[in-house]
Amino acid sequence: MKILLSEAHPDYAGYVFPYAVWGFLEPNETPATALSLGFLPSGSDLSRFYLCRQIRVPLDGCFDGAQHKFRPNSENRRILRKGDGIAAALVPAAEFDATEERIRLCLECASAHWSSPPDRARIERIFRAKTTTHVLSFRDPGGSECGLVTLYLEGATGFYSNAFYRLEHPVANLGMFLMTETVRLLSEGGFRHLYLGTCYSNGALYKTGFPGVQFFDGRNWSGDLAALKHMISRQETGTGHLLEDPEYLAK
Repeated sequence: MKILLSEAHPDYAGYVFPYAVWGFLEPNETPATALSLGFLPSGSDLSRFYLCRQIRVPLDGCFDGAQHKFRPNSENRRILRKGDGIAAALVPAAEFDATEERIRLCLECASAHWSSPPDRARIERIFRAKTTTHVLSFRDPGGSECGLVTLYLEGATGFYSNAFYRLEHPVANLGMFLMTETVRLLSEGGFRHLYLGTCYSNGALYKTGFPGVQFFDGRNWSGDLAALKHMISRQETGTGHLLEDPEYLAK
């Protein structure tokens, strides 16, 4: 990848003068290349990527010298049981109909959970974006649609970009069910990795509840969740450089 360093907001008190790392694909590379190197799409057209602390779930294959196959843990199984009877259908984005009812469901969910409530145009752009190659539609046993997940799928790589779901639903924490069922379905479909986005707060640690989960630490994909939690903890205090942290260095 071609790399560009873009200046970010400085912290004079902590002597932190950061640069955001942007990546641009070379002719022989694809978005799956960027994801594997720790980058996520910056914008919907896949023209630029940003390096970040992100989460991925190994689904199938040989990693770190060992064979992995996603097998739900007890908590995953508990969540899946709560959604018993909910069926999922994978729809290519070109065949997905963004009906008024679906847009309304997305707007209600996003307005409740996003820091900046979206307008209709933003929701429609998500379904038209290059970052959305497929949509997983979830329906209750009676046939009523209760959730939508937008995905970028390329070869054996998946990126879970957005989840929208009915807020008033009998299944508590329906959003976690959508993510867990997506992990299970892609594992059964032969995918190698599912990327789940960034993890910069305790509120994002729900993404780490899968066996074998990894985060990008700036150098490698790591399964050390204690290190991840330490990075989040020190980040919330706003103190200096990670590589000047004695506790981090000692590990």
